[in-house]
Amino acid sequence: MQKVILSIDGMSCSACSVGLEKYLNKQKGIINASVNLVLAQALIEYEDSLTLDDLNRFVKEAGFESLGIYGEVKEQKKSSGKIILIVFSLLSILVLYISMSHMINLPVIPFLNMMKFPINYSICLLILSIPYLIYGFDIFRNGYKNLIHKTPNMDTLVSIGVLSSFLYSVFGTIMIIIGKHQYVENLYFESACIVIFFIKLGRFIDSRSKEKTKEAIKDLVQITPAKAILKTSQGEKGVTIDEVKKDDILICKPGMKVAVDGIITGGSSYLDESFITGESVPTKKKMDDRVVAGSLNIDGYIEYRAERIGRDSTISEIVRLVVEATNTKAPIAKIADKVSGIFVPSIMVIAFLTCIIYLLLGSGINTSLTHFVTVLVVACPCALGLATPLAIVVSGGICAKSGILVKTSETLENAHKVDTIVFDKTGTLTYGDLKISEIFNYSNYKEKELLRIVASLESKSTHPIANAFINYSKENKLHLLIVNEFKYLTGLGLSGEIGKNKYYIGNNKMLTKLGISNNYKKDEEELSKKGNSIVYVIENGKIIALIGVKDVVRDNAKAVIKELKSLNKQVIMLTGDNEITAKTIAKELSIEEVIANVLPKDKVNKIKELMQADKKVMMVGDGINDAPSLATANIGVSVSSGTDIANNSADVILINDNLINLINLIIISKKTIRNIKQNLFWAFFYNICMIPIAIGLLTKWNINMNPMVAGLAMTISSLTVIFNVLRLKKIKLRRS
Repeated sequence: MQKVILSIDGMSCSACSVGLEKYLNKQKGIINASVNLVLAQALIEYEDSLTLDDLNRFVKEAGFESLGIYGEVKEQKKSSGKIILIVFSLLSILVLYISMSHMINLPVIPFLNMMKFPINYSICLLILSIPYLIYGFDIFRNGYKNLIHKTPNMDTLVSIGVLSSFLYSVFGTIMIIIGKHQYVENLYFESACIVIFFIKLGRFIDSRSKEKTKEAIKDLVQITPAKAILKTSQGEKGVTIDEVKKDDILICKPGMKVAVDGIITGGSSYLDESFITGESVPTKKKMDDRVVAGSLNIDGYIEYRAERIGRDSTISEIVRLVVEATNTKAPIAKIADKVSGIFVPSIMVIAFLTCIIYLLLGSGINTSLTHFVTVLVVACPCALGLATPLAIVVSGGICAKSGILVKTSETLENAHKVDTIVFDKTGTLTYGDLKISEIFNYSNYKEKELLRIVASLESKSTHPIANAFINYSKENKLHLLIVNEFKYLTGLGLSGEIGKNKYYIGNNKMLTKLGISNNYKKDEEELSKKGNSIVYVIENGKIIALIGVKDVVRDNAKAVIKELKSLNKQVIMLTGDNEITAKTIAKELSIEEVIANVLPKDKVNKIKELMQADKKVMMVGDGINDAPSLATANIGVSVSSGTDIANNSADVILINDNLINLINLIIISKKTIRNIKQNLFWAFFYNICMIPIAIGLLTKWNINMNPMVAGLAMTISSLTVIFNVLRLKKIKLRRS
């Protein structure tokens, strides 16, 4: 299976995106397709039997154009759009003046007086209408294509309405030329022109407003510099970012940004990584430390080896995840899509019925046509189509800027619904920066030699506890031993051979597994009471040491737990650590419910148990060690370094390791869904109000509408949704 995001041209409303999505999902070889109207993109999962050319062909068959893979296509600046709009604004004033000046007692252009010179009047309006038909050709083309493919959209409605008005007016002009001057009262050229103008004006404003919603994603893309300094045998050489190859040695001077992800090979400096860590205080970086593209070098000179470039870089991975998330469909969006799918055909039926009923009632072709066109134009589903995707794009950008990567729109929608939050301990509620606290040495080894053996074995592990021994070996410059037959024992510890000796290192469950009696329970309890995690060292079936490693609780963990409780969330600590240590940490954090001494599979079972009790569970833990639990929970949140993004299976990644973002995620989720519901309400309310007026049901109370007013009303409805969505940018987030 493969996945690709295509940039799509030609979509104008929700019916377009829904129609394209339906068409793509019908094609053999496409597993799933999701189309985003706001970003003008299609996220497609497809079988290996298909090619990119096949996907582009499917898009074309549906009546749209594929511009290629997102990120590989440069956005075309439509600089002429504004100038053309200004020209047609002036032309529209002229058209309205010619056709309506007599209605509002303005001086009439003498030779264009409709009563004295009807032929001049009608031919002039006909000539002025032709540029509008050319200007709106894309509307007619898309409307026709979508009608042929049985996915009628907004363009279809507008095309039928405008062309009906224009063709009837052409017929009237012919009648006037042959002497039937009474038809001068029944020309609708100005309606056709002004409707096209308002549609174009609305789309121009929409496109500008949509650009604002994508600012966060653009900001992420622009974080990395366009150029870098390459170190060569001849000296320094300026290169573009695209010229950098893996393993190249690059130079970063004070005030410059790191060009690609890499490892420092020389020098040291303080780097500002706030864009990815959320931490405003610069971090000291030295030899062998990792650097991330986009980091700002504050005061030193460093050389670094390029490790991850282009699409593989951390920031590219973040952008990819954010874009993919905005292209997924939240459940609430699927409801809107279903409505949009039947909305346009329904409006076409209502418009035709309205026209026929007026004709049967003897109202004449003029009145019937006016109501027909007005219904088609006013019932544009634009506002309905923008309601959800605009809000998701804005919220996704806010999350990304705050260091919260949400992988699907569904996760963003459901985050505020969780009622139970389960925390892992080590590396989640604590920093995971463990230190060796105390040692009970039952062997003949000297303490340093004992720790050298343990560090040699732990150096093969990725568990947070291993860092305590690895860091100790580095600080004391211990030469690590060769380890053979290394094995990671899930939930227990690890094993390996050094020389002729067989070692096991792990928790007290390891003793039960190996059938070794524990004669050191008192020592274990003493360490546990001090908040230590316990590590047993076993050599050839005999316990030779008991080591306590201690962690530090995260600075804001207690405040976050307190606020979660104030939001009526049940908080549980679920850890593989021993019960005494777990309860010591839990007491410090005011967590009442603690489940300790659990294997990874037991964590999964506990989460399943909570979910079966109708709890909406969020699991917060390490992105690797807690992967099964994160995948099982309704929402899995990984407190994980930004450089682990590509390999992380959680639904949400806190790339700055800041627990306060759990609160922010819930706030953003709640505000986003409220905003979407408001948008949908106003979109439906608009149509409920406007369609009866367009049909003429309120004429009795002198409430009427013509096609020109309908075009303006349609534009205003879309702007209402856009401005409401932009309010999301003012969400006040918690800061630690």
